[in-house]
Amino acid sequence: MIYPKIPLAQTVIQLCKAKNIKHIVISPGSRNAPLTIGFTHDPFFKCYSVVDERSAAFFALGIAQQLKEPVAVACTSGSALLNYYPAISEAYFSHIPLVVLSADRPEHMVGIGDGQTINQQNVFKNHILYSANLKLDVQDLQHHDLNHVLKTLEHKLEEVLHIQKYVQDINETELNTALNIAKEKQGPVHINIPFNEPLYNRVEELSVHPIVINPEPKSLKVDFETIEFCADDWDIAERKMILVGVNGPNEIEQQYLDILAEDDSVVVFTESTSNIHNQEFFPSIDKIITPLNEEEFKALQPDILLTFGGLIVSKRIKAFLRNYQPKQHWHVGTHKANDTFFCLSKHIKTTPNQFFSQLLKRTTVLDSGYKTYWSEVQMLRSVKHGSYLKNSVFSDFKVFDVIFKTLRKNSVLQLGNSSTIRYSQLFRLPYNVEVFCNRGTSGIDGSTSTAIGCSVASNKPTTLISGDLSFFYDSNALWNNYIPADFRIIVINNEGGGIFRILPGDKNTDNFDYYFETKHHLTAKQLAEMYKFEYQTASNENELISELDTFYLESTSPKLLEIFTPSTLNDTVLIDYFKALK
Repeated sequence: MIYPKIPLAQTVIQLCKAKNIKHIVISPGSRNAPLTIGFTHDPFFKCYSVVDERSAAFFALGIAQQLKEPVAVACTSGSALLNYYPAISEAYFSHIPLVVLSADRPEHMVGIGDGQTINQQNVFKNHILYSANLKLDVQDLQHHDLNHVLKTLEHKLEEVLHIQKYVQDINETELNTALNIAKEKQGPVHINIPFNEPLYNRVEELSVHPIVINPEPKSLKVDFETIEFCADDWDIAERKMILVGVNGPNEIEQQYLDILAEDDSVVVFTESTSNIHNQEFFPSIDKIITPLNEEEFKALQPDILLTFGGLIVSKRIKAFLRNYQPKQHWHVGTHKANDTFFCLSKHIKTTPNQFFSQLLKRTTVLDSGYKTYWSEVQMLRSVKHGSYLKNSVFSDFKVFDVIFKTLRKNSVLQLGNSSTIRYSQLFRLPYNVEVFCNRGTSGIDGSTSTAIGCSVASNKPTTLISGDLSFFYDSNALWNNYIPADFRIIVINNEGGGIFRILPGDKNTDNFDYYFETKHHLTAKQLAEMYKFEYQTASNENELISELDTFYLESTSPKLLEIFTPSTLNDTVLIDYFKALK
């Protein structure tokens, strides 16, 4: 086996292996050469080479999103590291375990004008679960560097070996801590690793054998008193609302969902990214609540609001629950509880499965008419929704209806941000399609890269639906040698940021077109050709239906379908849709 000669690099690689971190996304560089040598020569690791660090980090995030296991990214020193930041912030707010391995210059070489050098220590301090700033190996220092370190530590030359042992112990402890946190708390950690030259020397035997420190298991059981209080309040509440944010597929046991579905005092609101299903639940939140008047809002106002999962997409449900606050808001989850509606009263730090397993055996089903009433409203909205669709012109709205009816069974759907995720909220998605979207920071910057990472890690075929700006913004995502042949991209090209036409403000002016909507006349055709994607296009409903007939057929390369919609009609169609619901 070939190893890097530097003990610190050996330590990092061995502990990643011990913690079962198999997927390593490497961006090319010189300072990270010791890591690259070690990872790529060990068959335990699955290594990927992605040049663009921003895309590489989102690609790794997509893999980690699917595996729910830490995935590492490794880069050289300098500004390369900063390109990871968008994905790190997304991982931080979406609770995705991302391990950032940044090579650095020795500390005494920082701030003296050396090339490709920035202040890397703690650079992500506001959006990271843990920052480990490792220490340089003493035994590999050049003579003048060694004198500098010895002077700093006030040691004599004969104590070098003791200092190296001290450095090694600190590095092992820091690495164990960081990697355990990424896995336990499901989020990003940063490990900054200083290397001195020479960087490319190799050996065939390990010189260090780091100690592996495993985390202690923690109980998720809710204490008896908390459950009893919750059960008592639950039993007497006639209007209980459950609101589910971003939630992974199959995370909630169906038996608990079925019990909640039978309770007439419980309304379960889900979003596209909730990934839970029951005919008695209420998807398409905006479709239900947008037309409500004040009297109806008061009738919907819950006594108890129970939330679990990640962040909420719907602005309308946020506005509703802030204006018509529940008497109690409980959040169930092991991560931070967000006081999104300014009335958080209880954070129950366990998993939804554990909470429901303890709560539901102590409560009874209550016949209050709450769900029955809103089920009738839901049916009325569905009728009006279908009627409007039948008579609407070709637009973004119509496109989503057609696409969702033709998605592959047992597949993964990745949604771009901005208008894409919001349109998806208006439709009932198939039960057998898993849905993901980067809703931690809701940025458009890495949707394609994330979807490609997902497609690599998932055993199901993946489809990405993206707006044009999001797609072009992240076009470097296609500069990737690992894209499966069954990967599909659907780009809805309305020649600009169409969502801005729906928001308040002056439209159809030069200022709006240039600075807000950012109109363009680009197409994805040349990108598809350059990156060896099969390219299809549609500009009306009949063409779209025809193209989708062949789009998902087996192929030897991935495919991209670009749909052109009328930019000046999309906002009118959507605004009129909400009027029609009333």
